[in-house]
Amino acid sequence: STHRSITFVACASQMFFSFTFGFTHSFLLMIMGYDRYVAICHPLRYNTLMSPRDCASLVSCCWAGGSVMGMMLTLIVFHLTFCGSNKIYHFACHVLALLKLACGKETASVTMGVILVCVTALMGCLFLIILSYVFIVAAILRIPSAEGRHKTFSTCVSHLTIVVVHYGFASLIYLKPKGSHSMDSNTLMATTYTVFTPFLSPIIFSLRNKELKNAIQRSFRRKFSSLSS
Repeated sequence: STHRSITFVACASQMFFSFTFGFTHSFLLMIMGYDRYVAICHPLRYNTLMSPRDCASLVSCCWAGGSVMGMMLTLIVFHLTFCGSNKIYHFACHVLALLKLACGKETASVTMGVILVCVTALMGCLFLIILSYVFIVAAILRIPSAEGRHKTFSTCVSHLTIVVVHYGFASLIYLKPKGSHSMDSNTLMATTYTVFTPFLSPIIFSLRNKELKNAIQRSFRRKFSSLSS
């Protein structure tokens, strides 16, 4: 907050980790959709298809894919020529803010290419998530009792909530019409997407943990009882 400059290498590193974590998050949400599909549509084969070893392999693939995508896009962006102002109108080295500082004939094509890669990866993961939920909903509708349908669907609520939040803010950043938002609003949306969404994820998923909910309730009861006394 006091030293508002950043070196070229540090800026590239910051962008690499931003891309890596963003893509990895999307890949993990896709894998979690597959996990819900297997649990609901093939419950008898769940322990075989989603063994601890298989889960570790899938998570490793998510991190590897996110790292490769992050490295590729970061190298492409930082091979551009930057001239003129070196003031980034953002709270961090965000790709769209940085591309505005680049110059040269290839800048427009690189900008379009980066946006297309990000949108394709995000929409590809979203398509597979939606596809998994098509099969999940079909399997839930075949459950005879309403209580059974509600109980089964409730296991997907946390994941669906994170998917809606994650892709909602991502669409505002990458799919919004050009020039429809001010620079400050773009920075605010990017901050929400990169900070607020990952912060919410563990909280939302933890709310289904009965032990955690009971601990939170006990904590609130003790706090209110101490205040009232």
